[in-house]
Amino acid sequence: MTYCLGILLSDGLVLASDSRTNAGLDLIWKARKLAVFDEPGDRVIALLSSGDLATTQGVVTTLSQSFKNGDKADDLMAAKTLYDATAIIGETLRRILGIEAQQTHPNGGPTAGFLVGGQIKGERPRLFEVYTNGKFIEASPRTQFLQTGETKYGKPILDRALDFDMDLIRAAKFAMLSFDATMRSNLSVAPPIDLLVYRRDSLVAEKRIKLTEDDPYLSEIRETYGRGLIGLVDGLPPPPGI
Repeated sequence: MTYCLGILLSDGLVLASDSRTNAGLDLIWKARKLAVFDEPGDRVIALLSSGDLATTQGVVTTLSQSFKNGDKADDLMAAKTLYDATAIIGETLRRILGIEAQQTHPNGGPTAGFLVGGQIKGERPRLFEVYTNGKFIEASPRTQFLQTGETKYGKPILDRALDFDMDLIRAAKFAMLSFDATMRSNLSVAPPIDLLVYRRDSLVAEKRIKLTEDDPYLSEIRETYGRGLIGLVDGLPPPPGI
C-alpha cells in the first residue's frame, strides 16, 4: 500500500507520495512513487503512483522511453494539454495491464492508479486521478485535492482545512500533517516522502525535496502538532452537564 496526495491551488500544486511497498508482513521495500517529466519553460508533468509496483513501474518506464520520441500516441512531450497527457498515461496503463492479464493473470490482473499534476505552457495548472481502467477525473476549486492508496486517515484534516486560495507553503504543511496522520495509523505508509511544490507558470520542477524517516522536519511537525492539538482540546468547552 502507499499514500499519494495532490492539492490544486490558485497559485499552483502540492504533490506528495510515500515510498513504502510490501509483499507481506515480513517483506517490506521502499520504492520511489513520484516521477517527473519536464521541459523547463514548456511543461512540468508529475506522476504519483499507487498499486501493483511492477505495473506502475512498467507504465513509468514506458513513458520515460517514449518521452521526446515525437509520437503523439505515447509521447508526453507531444501532448498539447495536460488532459491529453493524462489520456496517454491512461492508455499506457490499459495496455500494460492487458499484457499482464494475458500472460500472468488470466483470472484478473492487479490494480494500479496514478495522480497526474502539472502545467503545460498556455494553460493553467491541472490535477487528475487515473483509475485502473485508464479512465480519469479532474480536480477543481470545489474538489481541490485528490488521493490514491491509503486515503482515509489523511483525508479529514484536508476536508476541514484546505481552501483553493490558500498559499502553497501552508498547503504543504497540511499535506505533511495528512501524511503524519496516515503514518501513525497505518504501517503500510512510511518515509521517505517525496514532496513537490509547483508554483503556477514557473514551468520548472525546482521545489522538490525528499524527507527521510529521521528527518528533523518530520519530527518537528509531529511533535508541534501533537502539543498544539492537546492545547486546543484543553481550551474547548466541556460537554454540557458534565
